[in-house]
Amino acid sequence: MARFYEQLVAASAENRPFALALISGVKGSSPQRAGAKALFFPDGKIIGTLGGGCLEAEVHARAKKALQTGKPATFDMVLDHDFGWDDGLICGGSVTGLILPHAPQSAELWRKLAAGTEPVRWGVKKDFSIAPVEGGDDEWFYQETVTPPFALWIAGSGHVAQAVAPLALQLDFAVTIFDDRPELANHQFFPPDARLQVGPWHEHLKVPLPKTPAFGLIVTRGHQHDALVLSEWIHLPFIFLGMIGSRRKARIMREEFLKQNIVTAEQFDRLACPVGLEIQAVGTHEIAVSVMAQFIQKRAEARTELKP
Repeated sequence: MARFYEQLVAASAENRPFALALISGVKGSSPQRAGAKALFFPDGKIIGTLGGGCLEAEVHARAKKALQTGKPATFDMVLDHDFGWDDGLICGGSVTGLILPHAPQSAELWRKLAAGTEPVRWGVKKDFSIAPVEGGDDEWFYQETVTPPFALWIAGSGHVAQAVAPLALQLDFAVTIFDDRPELANHQFFPPDARLQVGPWHEHLKVPLPKTPAFGLIVTRGHQHDALVLSEWIHLPFIFLGMIGSRRKARIMREEFLKQNIVTAEQFDRLACPVGLEIQAVGTHEIAVSVMAQFIQKRAEARTELKP
């Protein structure tokens, strides 16, 4: 799945009308958070989601009207019993948002956001114009900062890595695979968008982290290779570092690392092993889901901490 702004670029290039709808504010419980977006087309096609159900159906109807009139609009909906009982949407909160039928005219901005090479702050002004945010005034309906994808470094190219990589790419991580086995670390087993670093481990472990925030996942072919990678990666400033394995494996490795003065106890205890949320995962694809669920959680926490 392409990043939403890539979808915006593609839709703008098609030369057919669409309306961009977004949730600009939320109070209480709602099916989506502020920043949720969807594109609505005259033929009924929808890209993205505002949460589904009667909320999305109502915005869809209003988007069709906006496309017919060419006039942008705001919406303010209370998701209570009266509004959503028939469709099962009784969250009890409220959402505000915008419907922008002139969004295709901002193709240049969408291309810049889709490129993802640097953080960009953009928004919708009170006159419904879409523009980069450059000043500190408050004449805006909505603002957000779009940052480059977080990096995900995966040490190992076996079954778990092969299940994690495509899922991580769909979830907007920039994935790099490290391994010394070209028969596995190739695009027969990994998506084209995954970057492959194939060669001796001693060379991989000298590669500096990118400037963007980074996550690390250690899933090599055995404990010795895991320990080799961990001995170097544990000193890098990853936002979050996880390793496949049991608590016993982590305990034994911790004792050995401390004994050899490779790390301090505080440094080792930042490692998540076993990595992944506890969902009783069975099989590589379920393990991949548990790992990426934890990474999504940690990414959201990191974004909150990184906000100015």
